[in-house]
Amino acid sequence: MLASTTPVTAPVSEQAAATTPPHWVEESQCQSCHNAAFADWQGSHHQLAMQPATEQTVLGDFSVQQFDSDAESSELLHEEDGSYVIRTPDANGQSADFKVAYTFGLEPLQQYLLEMPGGRLQAHGMAWDTQQQAWFHLYQGQAVDHHSQLHWTGALQNANFMCVECHATDFQRNYDAATDSFASRWQAPGVGCQSCHGPASNHLIWAKSQSTSDPVTPGRSTGFSASPSVAPAAEVEVCARCHSRRSPLDDGYQHDNALMDDFLPSILSADLYEVDGKIKEEVFEYGSFKQSKMHAAGVVCSDCHNPHSGELRAPGNGVCTQCHNGNAQPTRSDIQGSGLQAKKYDSPPHHHHPNGSAGAQCINCHMPGKLYMTNDLRHDHSFTSPNPAQALELGHTDACLGCHQPAEPAELVARYLAQYPDAKPRDGGYAQDLAAVRGGKPGAAAALNRQLAREDQPAIRVATLVSELPRYPSLAALQQLASALQHADPSVRVAAANSLPALASETQLADLLAPLASDPVRAVRLAVAWQLAQLSAQTKSGLTTWPTLQAEYEQVQNNLLERADAHFNLAMLYQLSGREDRVEAALRAALERDSAFFPAVIMQAQWQEQYFRLPQVGLAILHKALKAHPGEASLQHALGMALVRQGKLADALPAFTQAHQLAPNNPDYAYVLAIALHDSGEPEQARELLRQQLAADPANRQLRLALVSYLGGQDSQEARMLMEQLREQNPDDPAVAGR
Repeated sequence: MLASTTPVTAPVSEQAAATTPPHWVEESQCQSCHNAAFADWQGSHHQLAMQPATEQTVLGDFSVQQFDSDAESSELLHEEDGSYVIRTPDANGQSADFKVAYTFGLEPLQQYLLEMPGGRLQAHGMAWDTQQQAWFHLYQGQAVDHHSQLHWTGALQNANFMCVECHATDFQRNYDAATDSFASRWQAPGVGCQSCHGPASNHLIWAKSQSTSDPVTPGRSTGFSASPSVAPAAEVEVCARCHSRRSPLDDGYQHDNALMDDFLPSILSADLYEVDGKIKEEVFEYGSFKQSKMHAAGVVCSDCHNPHSGELRAPGNGVCTQCHNGNAQPTRSDIQGSGLQAKKYDSPPHHHHPNGSAGAQCINCHMPGKLYMTNDLRHDHSFTSPNPAQALELGHTDACLGCHQPAEPAELVARYLAQYPDAKPRDGGYAQDLAAVRGGKPGAAAALNRQLAREDQPAIRVATLVSELPRYPSLAALQQLASALQHADPSVRVAAANSLPALASETQLADLLAPLASDPVRAVRLAVAWQLAQLSAQTKSGLTTWPTLQAEYEQVQNNLLERADAHFNLAMLYQLSGREDRVEAALRAALERDSAFFPAVIMQAQWQEQYFRLPQVGLAILHKALKAHPGEASLQHALGMALVRQGKLADALPAFTQAHQLAPNNPDYAYVLAIALHDSGEPEQARELLRQQLAADPANRQLRLALVSYLGGQDSQEARMLMEQLREQNPDDPAVAGR
């Protein structure tokens, strides 16, 4: 079982404090000086984010006794000793009893962490709806049983890695790869003072010194601070450690580090965000807020939220009218208020809805919400303005369209324009241009360059745009990437490093990335390390910084060995760095962590075929995996590729077809299937498949050029039309430039 620790807080001399790093303390000591903040924190979602399961903390009704999802049945037991047990199918599908160790969350739902061997805490998919006072399953309708990656026993539900870090104070996973077990610990369950303000031991020494005859002077080289307050400039990153969609780079975080030293936040990718930047999948608040005009003006989280209670600074629209009011004065002097207008926003002349109605609430128009985890409504923090006309054109959601159902969209747009005749998107054309880029519209490359040329573009949007450059290759695009590698924001530098291989030669890649080997931000160095790892040994031998970069990349993976992907990354690195004798063991370790981690399955099969010269063993691995996961498209595709390498194209064709049918939106599967059809004597089927895929994804250059090739080059009218469309998208594309 995981355990908390109580740090020793014995008196420390000032001299010792000068050389001793600050450590975590019992947080009740904060209350004596910070009583108001402590009182706000008591009972907050932060304080109660994780609690030992007791009769006082468990909100779910365990007298229900049985809960049935669409795939499994579980029994709920409240034992005589006051403990709680869930009798539920384990990883083998066998029903067993598991103790509820901790509650997770407070409302609108509460989850339960179950104890497992090896120090694991696993989040069960059954949750309690605190508003409806009923049990529900987070994945109802998805047939989640013990075969599924979403099953509560799997890696995706391991709370040690996925969850507890943001629900406890000073959490350390403490994973032991040798025993595949956790000895995780924390200072306290729940998010406490030091989660945001940092270890407080030296601050306590300073506070105590104020009553002595020789007080410690703030700023003196003592190794500790008189004030642990979070500066506004750092506040958003502090909150983003938990309120963002990100990947960890270590076992926990260091309070003095930049966000991207410890985490890699996601950009505004099409799978996570809508084209106008609003939230789509579960991304929390950071990504949307970073692109907002609020963030650009210097607004921080605590301007709207009490950081200790988590509550809004004012009820209803009051939190917005702190700044958006008739005086046009921001609530804090550090906020740039030049964009504010003196206007009465909280009134029908502005919002055109009756006072007190849903439409009169600022958040419903400017922060539309989405449900996650079935019943958890979270508001978008990009603070967009409704624009139903653009939403209908580009296919993104809109507050007006979402609220006024079942009104006819055309009628709704007409009413909107009548009420707001001067309304136009306030994003500088970002959504329109990004839609053109992703949709392969005429002028797409120009639209991409236009947005990248803006000086007011939020960095997270710049990173997103940079990631689109490989779609439109040209010398100008390569120059854009070279410039982006020098951008002040590390997220842009990471995006540029990841995009560069698609447009640069090996020599160019090495020359452009080498200076970033000493980048001050770890996430950037790791991105550079991975790209350099894939270069030839000869090229890498000329890079004096490569050994250091490789060591850092390898160390980060070794810090995350509870994850299958970390072992997979090591296997890839071993292969690329000439350590072939370590590849197979790393792949086995990946699959021991997660038997359904398909990239490792596929690489293991390929390794047997290509390194050990055992193609039949490789095929057996794929067939075994497909027997357990017949609906996994990547396995079908890998099987087809293995058969092609053995010269069995006819046998491969059904596997390629199945992969495409299982994942019809995957352009790589469609492309390979088209090649297989063409080479199997079915050229018209190949062409028709490419036409269909290209119609759905006009920006896909690979599909377009393949279809042109299968039409006999540019001799046919259809091929000439396809190339003319490519020219309209990107006149500087090497395939059409100069023609």
